[in-house]
Amino acid sequence: MRAVRGYSLGDAARILKVSRGRLDHWRRTNLVRPSVEAGARSEYGFGDLVSLRSLLGLLDRGLSMSQIRRSLELFKQTMPEVEQPMRTLRVWTEGSERVVLNRGGKLIEPSGQIVIDFDETHEHQDLRAPARLVVAEPQSLNSDPLGVGLRHTKGDARKWFERGCGLDSRASTYADAVEAYLRAIELDPEFADAHCNLGSLYFNRNRRATAKVCFERALQIDADHVEANLNLAIVLEDEGRDRKALSHYKRALAADPLCADTQVSLALLYEKLGLQRKAFSHWRRYLQLDPAGPWSDVARMRLEN
Repeated sequence: MRAVRGYSLGDAARILKVSRGRLDHWRRTNLVRPSVEAGARSEYGFGDLVSLRSLLGLLDRGLSMSQIRRSLELFKQTMPEVEQPMRTLRVWTEGSERVVLNRGGKLIEPSGQIVIDFDETHEHQDLRAPARLVVAEPQSLNSDPLGVGLRHTKGDARKWFERGCGLDSRASTYADAVEAYLRAIELDPEFADAHCNLGSLYFNRNRRATAKVCFERALQIDADHVEANLNLAIVLEDEGRDRKALSHYKRALAADPLCADTQVSLALLYEKLGLQRKAFSHWRRYLQLDPAGPWSDVARMRLEN
């Protein structure tokens, strides 16, 4: 796979799941412009994608474009030494309209004052988190084996999938989660997310061979499924098949270069393979994506050595 220097407008729209027109408007209004020269045209660099993802995150949390622009201008005035401040802008706390800049794990207001982060807890799991939707509160399947009157139609597969997502995080509801994902697959055999999440359940209960079959099936349906590629790569690493695992990590990276887990997985595997320069590249990109994340201290330590 060739090294990607830049991403076209169409590639960026696909990765970020936004319209080309929206990205082009932000380019024309100088909010986020493509910074990589590719012959006669400009393309988005990796850092530009990070900036765009940060912008979309702020909009999703209810901030207006005028608030974002105003905050960005203030940061440029008070901290002119920070390049591309959009990359690390975030809302201070959920429901707040205060925009802060994440710099080396410290949150800074537009005035330059450091604020306390009340959300510093991070959980690291051995297996990358399975694909998830917004899910309902967990309910018992026993009282209604079809799930609140669900009918056996393909459209109901999504509801069974959501039911599984709401049940798969606790050991006490593990069996119900498996049943929900199996029902989703029964109704829609081409439901890649359900195969992937079912595999994650089996993997975390040490049923590795069964999990592998689930991940492989998900990839037969969708070869670019990010979570299935990541999870199958982990299984392959456990089997000592590092080169094969690398191919799946690369596939996940091509499908979603903004997934921080993929950057960490590639960095660690390249270190194992003795390819330090490639590992450094992914540690740097991880810090661009998640400068205060659970692997940030490790990433900085690696880059300093």
